[in-house]
Amino acid sequence: MAGDECGVEGLFSAFFPQLLLRQPSRFYLLSALSKPGKSSWDRISRYFSHKRRVITIRHFPDTKMGKARKNRVRASRADPIARTSKPPSDPELAKLRESKILPILKDLKNPEAKSRTQAAGAIANIVQDAKTRKLLLREQVVHIVLTETLTDNSIDSRAAGWEILKVLAEEEEADFCVHLYRLDILTAIEHAAKAILDTLTSTEPVFSKLTKAQQRIVWEISSSLLALLNLLGMAREEITTAIVANQTIVRFLFRLAASESTPQEIYEETLSCLTTLSEDNLELGQTMTNDQETRCYDVLLKLASGSGPRSVMACGVLHNVFSSLQWLDHSPGKDGACDAVLIGTLTRALEHVPSASAVANGNANQGAVVQLALEILASIGADLQETLEKGNRSQPKEEEWNGLEDKPEGDDAMDVDGASNAGDGDDEDKEDDEEDDDMDEDEEDDDDDIADLEADMEKVTGADDPFDSGDLDDLPTLGAFIQQAIPQLVRLSNIQIDGEENLAIQSNALTALNNIAWTVSCIDFSESENSNIYDAWYPAAKKIWVKAITPIVEADNADLDLATQIASLAWAIARSLGANVPLTPGQHRKFIALYQAAKNQPKPEEGKEVDPLQGLGVKCVGILGSLARDTAPIDLNREIGVFLITLLQSCEQDKTIPPADVVEAVNQIFDIYGDEAMEYDKEVFWKEGFRKHLEDFLPKLRALAKGIDKRAQGELRDKADEAVLNLVRFLKYKKTHAPKEGKQKNEERVLNEKAMAMR
Repeated sequence: MAGDECGVEGLFSAFFPQLLLRQPSRFYLLSALSKPGKSSWDRISRYFSHKRRVITIRHFPDTKMGKARKNRVRASRADPIARTSKPPSDPELAKLRESKILPILKDLKNPEAKSRTQAAGAIANIVQDAKTRKLLLREQVVHIVLTETLTDNSIDSRAAGWEILKVLAEEEEADFCVHLYRLDILTAIEHAAKAILDTLTSTEPVFSKLTKAQQRIVWEISSSLLALLNLLGMAREEITTAIVANQTIVRFLFRLAASESTPQEIYEETLSCLTTLSEDNLELGQTMTNDQETRCYDVLLKLASGSGPRSVMACGVLHNVFSSLQWLDHSPGKDGACDAVLIGTLTRALEHVPSASAVANGNANQGAVVQLALEILASIGADLQETLEKGNRSQPKEEEWNGLEDKPEGDDAMDVDGASNAGDGDDEDKEDDEEDDDMDEDEEDDDDDIADLEADMEKVTGADDPFDSGDLDDLPTLGAFIQQAIPQLVRLSNIQIDGEENLAIQSNALTALNNIAWTVSCIDFSESENSNIYDAWYPAAKKIWVKAITPIVEADNADLDLATQIASLAWAIARSLGANVPLTPGQHRKFIALYQAAKNQPKPEEGKEVDPLQGLGVKCVGILGSLARDTAPIDLNREIGVFLITLLQSCEQDKTIPPADVVEAVNQIFDIYGDEAMEYDKEVFWKEGFRKHLEDFLPKLRALAKGIDKRAQGELRDKADEAVLNLVRFLKYKKTHAPKEGKQKNEERVLNEKAMAMR
């Protein structure tokens, strides 16, 4: 149906003729797109707006500067931006331009409304093609759409114009959205959104009484606006701020989210847009919860307690709102609102995963819902650490050893809680011992007794029933995670991989498990007040190890991306369980072998930023170090300790060992052998001569640290410098805290050497 015959035309015509009728300079775009960096919007805007004379003064060396003469007065063009573009040098593109692009753009300016509408629709259909899109941009299609198509009398033409901008924004880079923002696209969106709001809330005629064609046009424009707002919000933070500050646009979003008549596709686009805009956005969170016109927050909260795609997407919006408003476990919002109320709905969404055949038959929507639920759970798991930090519990322990502090002589353990200073540590007699980080362990696995281990594993993994979340009334989100989400996440981590969809689901499930495991691993379980958290986490963590980590590790999968995810998860579990990790006999050697495989990883693509501290090798070293701590068996500790010392000794000759692996190995040695009260300190560290090896390694570590570029890898350089300082102080401490028996043997060895020299 032609737009001029559409009854909804009157609802839009009141404002669209005046839309975007601004100075031509406000719509400069093509120069910035076709010649990036050569023009400035501000300079060009001032030049075209004021049309004043510009005097250019050039300074030449050894030349007297004459008087500047006035510029010649030139006749200004009617539209200084709409200049004729040069034909492309590529013959194929030149032919395409002459045969297809120029005729359709000519029709877009045709006086007849029907021709304009058809041309706008045709451009919307062909703009997805890369070559066509490039030519259209050269011919300033954006300028034409903004100044002519969106102000057309035909609503069909305007709908096609919004579709053109949407597709361009989807296909081009984020810079395109930034340019649209600078062209004041939000003003155009505001007017279009107001028209749609007026149409939806009109009582004469009521929206439901409009023809299907009229309703279709409204939803098509709404879809284009939502997609543009979503892409604009992702492009730059300042654009998000401008969108949220626009009351008309916010009302438009709230109205669509709160209306039951919104079609499913439009509703999903609305919630997707709100999810993007609500991330770390206090203003939008406050506006939504205070909204009394549409009561959007109440609608979403009710929706989040249900099931289906809308419920999962509502959970995503609410999670962002809760986070921005700081509605945490210890400071819940309205009616106790916090992330805990969302986990049940998200967990139910994980129960039905489509098979590859179902996806091939067109049932891919359920798979997308599962992936979205997993992503939201992963975000909640990461944000839970903030809840723990701000709650009435002790601060989480540091993730890495921060050096040694000098304290009066007489302590038996090194203090590893404080950061070292360069001027400390000159007095060897004032070194103190590391505080023991033993966790509250109610059950110990006897690693030497395989039968007992298997029986214990059977108790943990024999049933898939929800775990007992223990006494976690003050941490309802963590309790809901342990009791509801983790069993489903463990199941999905071992999902049968029969297609790309299930591979993505497995990866997202491991990410969610990883986030929650790392959050819990930062809790200091040596504090008695955290014992209830450990009691609730212990069985869940053991099941994650046995049913999610062990099967993949034992399978010797060649997928290094999957191995990196598993290694990160295993490190987090090992940090929290320590010696209580349910290791199978010889399982630690799997991680040693995985480390060797990590050294042969292909180098990242050029230009791709990679965090060296997140490498597979670093994670394998971290796992092994965590397994060797606390009450680990002597043989296990010795094997891992020898591996770490060998790694340090080999780093100078073996160039495949990354510096980050070396730094992590040094830090793990500090953590393992920092307490002389542990049995393996005497049986392994001293008897195997680790101190002598570390003394020989110290100059190599200094050279390694100096070789790290501060500008390119600042964090790694800082950690390497810290490791050098700590190793110096660690060796001084060990020298003054050697076992008495060891001191006697050293004295005897020195006397024997002197006697041999005299002979």
